[in-house]
Amino acid sequence: MGEFVRLEVADGIGTIQLDRPKVNALNDQGTAELAEAARAAARDDIRAVIIYGGERVFAGGADIGVMAEAGYAEMASRSSRLQGAMDLVAGLGKPVVAAITGYALGGGLELALAADFRVAGESARLGQPEILLGIIPGAGGTQRLPRLVGPAKAKDIVFTGRMVAAAEALEIGLVDRVVPDAEVYQAALDLVRRYATGPAVALRAAKQAIDYGLGVDLATGLEIERVQFAALFGTEDQRAGMRSFLENGPGKATFTGR
Repeated sequence: MGEFVRLEVADGIGTIQLDRPKVNALNDQGTAELAEAARAAARDDIRAVIIYGGERVFAGGADIGVMAEAGYAEMASRSSRLQGAMDLVAGLGKPVVAAITGYALGGGLELALAADFRVAGESARLGQPEILLGIIPGAGGTQRLPRLVGPAKAKDIVFTGRMVAAAEALEIGLVDRVVPDAEVYQAALDLVRRYATGPAVALRAAKQAIDYGLGVDLATGLEIERVQFAALFGTEDQRAGMRSFLENGPGKATFTGR
């Protein structure tokens, strides 16, 4: 368990908990611990993941005090490590939800963008304020954000550096649900709990087919889907699911994740 990032597991759900007061800023140690937590969350007994910064704030971004006097070579290396940590989160072969309270800014928003779903509290504020510092997002903000909300909305958020309120974030598709602040973690838990007993191999295949397909042409994407689809006929879950459907109707199968 890291000093600033830890992984807690209960009932098949792993929670990657950020804990670096006051705003969970991602320094080098926090980035390394985030990467380690994501690697640990890949294990088979964890069927879904929540990323949570606590009741007050999700993550306020990178540590500006550390970056202020950094040069090109240092930041090229640091941004590579930060992108790598985000990629590990995004690459988890299971559903991942970001539970957003307070601020998700800069690297904090980029971490939330690496999740599959985002649940935000009513007072949450999201943004990429890097332009106000004379730089641009460096951990996925210029790439994952436009893929989620479209290029024009992403450019507005990145070019202005403004903070997006929860209601607007829901309207533009930046978050998927908005709930009272005190209910954010529970809402995220409710969202992923259904996956903890789902067909883990099929869920991984679906996530990979969608994510990989977004980066290729349609024909290649269809081939990715075809291969993933056919491969699932070698799983226990496929046999259990179809047998249950024939005997008991839809939605009643018990899956083992194999």
